[in-house]
Amino acid sequence: MDVAGVLLTPGAGASRDHHTLVAVEEALAALEPAVAVRRVDFPYRIAGKRMPDRPPVAVAHLVQEAAAFAEELGTTTDRLLLGGRSYGGRMCSMAVAEGLPAAGLVLLSYPLHPPGKPGNLRVDHFGELTVPVLFVSGDKDPFGTPEELAEHTATIPGEVTRITLPGAHDLRGKDRETAQAVAGWLTDAE
Repeated sequence: MDVAGVLLTPGAGASRDHHTLVAVEEALAALEPAVAVRRVDFPYRIAGKRMPDRPPVAVAHLVQEAAAFAEELGTTTDRLLLGGRSYGGRMCSMAVAEGLPAAGLVLLSYPLHPPGKPGNLRVDHFGELTVPVLFVSGDKDPFGTPEELAEHTATIPGEVTRITLPGAHDLRGKDRETAQAVAGWLTDAE
C-alpha cells in the first residue's frame, strides 16, 4: 500500500503515548522505506479532562490533525492511513465515513458495542467505508467477538482484513504481534 504516513489515536482511557501505539510506530519505522507516524491526542486529553470528546468534536479534530500531518509530509490526506485503539479507531472510521479522504483505516480493538450490550452496536457508518480496513482484535474481547466482528464488518464496501490475536480488549502483552500485524498488512497490500 503506497501511503505517505499513518495517523494513530488512543483509546478513551489512554494518551498518544499508549504502548501499543508506540509499538506500531516503531514497527513502521523499521520498514524499508520507513513509514512516517504521528500519534495524536484528542482535545479532552489535551485539556486534562477524563471524559472523551463527543464524536463531532473528535472528528473535527481528526480532520485538522490529518490535514496538518499531510501538509507536513507534502501530500494530501488520501495518502494517509488513519486509525488507533478502541475509541480512537472508531473516531477515525467515523471521520472517513463522513468524508475525510484516507488511504485506509487501522482499527485496533474496535469497540463494536459496549461490554454486555451486543444490541448497542457502533456500526451505522460502516456502509460508508470504501477504503481498505484492517481490524486487529482479541479473541476474548468483550467489546465484540470475532464472530460479531465478521458479521458486522461484512457491511463495509471497502476491502476488510480481520486479524484475531489471543487476548481481551487490551491485547495485553501483544504489542509486538499487533505492530507486526499492522506492518504486515501495510507491506502485503503493496
